[in-house]
Amino acid sequence: MIQGNLDVGAFDAFLAAFGDIPVETAPNIVKQKSRDFFWYSPILKQQLEECRGDAVATPRTEADVLRIAALCARHGMPLTVRGAGTGNYGQAVPLQGGLILDMIALDTVGPVIDGIIRVGAGAKLRDIDDVARSRGWELRMFPSTVRTATIGGFVAGGSGGVGSINFGMLSQRGTILGLRVVTLETEPRVIELRGDAVNQVHHAYGTNGIITEIEMTLAPAQNWIEVGVAFGNFRRLAEFCQTLGEADGIAKKLITAVAAPIPGRMRTLPFAVPPDASVGLMMIAGTSLEPFRDLVAAHGGELIYCVSPSEASAARATPIYEFTWNHTTLQMLKVDRDMTYLQTAFPEAGGLDLVVALCRELAGEIFMHLEFVRANGRVVCRGLPLVRYTTAERLAEIIGIFEARGSAVANPHTFILEDGGTKQTDLKQSAFKRAADPFGLLNPGKMRGAPPPLPPYRVG
Repeated sequence: MIQGNLDVGAFDAFLAAFGDIPVETAPNIVKQKSRDFFWYSPILKQQLEECRGDAVATPRTEADVLRIAALCARHGMPLTVRGAGTGNYGQAVPLQGGLILDMIALDTVGPVIDGIIRVGAGAKLRDIDDVARSRGWELRMFPSTVRTATIGGFVAGGSGGVGSINFGMLSQRGTILGLRVVTLETEPRVIELRGDAVNQVHHAYGTNGIITEIEMTLAPAQNWIEVGVAFGNFRRLAEFCQTLGEADGIAKKLITAVAAPIPGRMRTLPFAVPPDASVGLMMIAGTSLEPFRDLVAAHGGELIYCVSPSEASAARATPIYEFTWNHTTLQMLKVDRDMTYLQTAFPEAGGLDLVVALCRELAGEIFMHLEFVRANGRVVCRGLPLVRYTTAERLAEIIGIFEARGSAVANPHTFILEDGGTKQTDLKQSAFKRAADPFGLLNPGKMRGAPPPLPPYRVG
């Protein structure tokens, strides 16, 4: 029977029922594990700064997860699942206190069989990639936080990243092959989702199931070279990036375009930026460097950086991908705390014209940053423009301008899944939530189409 609203003594008894499963209640640790990178958004920073859980449990096996899930369901205990906490929307922040489930110890990395790997949700993406590369394979895609992020966090909270120029976003068929998910019921079940069914849980912030294992397709490993190119004109840089993306004979894993003056303000960028230059950041296969150089020259650009990852590591240089995707925002926040960002998609037809028009209309308020990805077989640009934040009202106006001009916006300044703009929760996802979390205890408050949660529980 669901108890809910336990007092402190009952909470201690609840934790004691975990047996030898590691539990942490030290306030500083609980506070640390209650946070992610929500502070990229000044709006979320204000809303989530004081939110925290009451204890952290670290399961070591799926059996531990099942035990914890059963106890939470029986006691009406809110449960928030977290990986490494590298998300940006408050996905891992508990809104109603309760228990934080730290999945970091479920870090098994299975063998690579015919380009497929099965891993524990807590395995770090870098470790998975290292194992895969030792077998001649590599991750199809990874976030710019690959050195610290877990695969479970990436699947539950991410959408794409380095490698999306070849394989599209995570939700497209073929990359996530299977998920093993534990339900939050008094008698928890283990469900194996395959094929299209994985999107019932993918990018749902851990609101409708506890992912314990992931089966992924890999790509043949390549010797990637980090490169930087400079252009005096952002439009020409963007056109070059589009052409590079469509150049099927040139193998690449990353195509990023960052408008001036942002590159010149990135303090740890491993090369000097020419004055007033817009910069492209790429990962190009070593076998494709010669045609790549020819393409740069043909478009009037300048190759200003070209090193292998081993050379960069020897020089203790920051990897090039840590200036792309949402790391671009982080790099700027290090020097200007008034910056925030948006997530946008531009139409295939006339997309670059729209980018230039928005830069002109919102000059001084937005600074364009584009990531080029493959979508349904075509190369398109996705925007992660930096925005100079003044007020929440003006930020809403800027979002409205983007949308009115024809750019879709996935709002990164909300923790509500459905309000994230282009990411919509469909009926199948809501139905899975109701079946897997009938008491509404999994990360409550993040999904609007969810079962009504129990009254908020807090330790007295």
